[in-house]
Amino acid sequence: MSSVPQPRSRTQPQPWDVHRLPRAEGRSFLVTGGNAGIGYFVAEQLAGTGATVVLGSRDATKAEAALASIRSHVPGARVRHLRLDLADLASLKTSVDALGLDRLDAVVHNAGVALDDPPRRETGDGHELMFATNHLGHFVLTGRLAPLLLATPGSRIVTTGSFAAKTERLDLDDLQSTRDYRPKRTYGRSKLAQMLFGFELDRRLRAAGSTTRSVVVHPGGALDSLTPSRPPVSERTTGERLRGLPLGLLVQGKEAGAWPAVRAVLDPDVRGGQMWGPRVFGLRGRPRAEPLWDHLADTATAARLWAACHDLTGVDPASEA
Repeated sequence: MSSVPQPRSRTQPQPWDVHRLPRAEGRSFLVTGGNAGIGYFVAEQLAGTGATVVLGSRDATKAEAALASIRSHVPGARVRHLRLDLADLASLKTSVDALGLDRLDAVVHNAGVALDDPPRRETGDGHELMFATNHLGHFVLTGRLAPLLLATPGSRIVTTGSFAAKTERLDLDDLQSTRDYRPKRTYGRSKLAQMLFGFELDRRLRAAGSTTRSVVVHPGGALDSLTPSRPPVSERTTGERLRGLPLGLLVQGKEAGAWPAVRAVLDPDVRGGQMWGPRVFGLRGRPRAEPLWDHLADTATAARLWAACHDLTGVDPASEA
């Protein structure tokens, strides 16, 4: 007697829907630079999942405006502000202590500063401002957060890179741009340092047997003119929106620019060591995992950068716990 063929399961993995995110009640997320730009939309979208979202920002007034805006768009949102100044490395331990948490499900390293014009500026610690804020501050913050992250199985460290890093290469002998300071180049190199850090961090976490994952994301092309208004945080005039429409064929706004980071936080299928960006030429569209740019796979440069940052800060993020 022949057996009756069993029907194949019709259950298929559901595609990731940026407008229907999974629920995350009971989880806590920290977003650096969550008061403006892409960081604001990362915070707003995560708040919509029911999670507690902490906005890290040095400007309390701007943070309060962001909190008010999120609450107006996400009724019942659990959001609060943490004073966080990434350019002041010594202050970061105090900031982390003020979190008042015993575990943290994810941090999104998003904050950054870009200087449009010279001259070169330094922080109070004597570090070049963009390198210090965009990279060194997050390097140290990761170390300070390590006990909370490592106490949370499956936690995520999401590092926001930039397309500006794609054509840059690090000068390990001039990380602070003392000899060659050009604002756009210095910015691109600071973001490249952050991306190399994210991948090196994941390698060190894996070697230590940790379940914490380090993921790198980038927003593609994210323009203010294509971004929804969020008064009083930001507001677009009708003229600005109309002028930006043709560019929408190539790039996107900052709300969509937040999607890769949000997916990296929430999607259980995202793996450590991956890079996520927009689907269409890496510039616009829904988030997907994409191949690493060649220079991001340079493990020797990443290890040397890590050692240099350890020497500059006295912190080793992978062993602070």
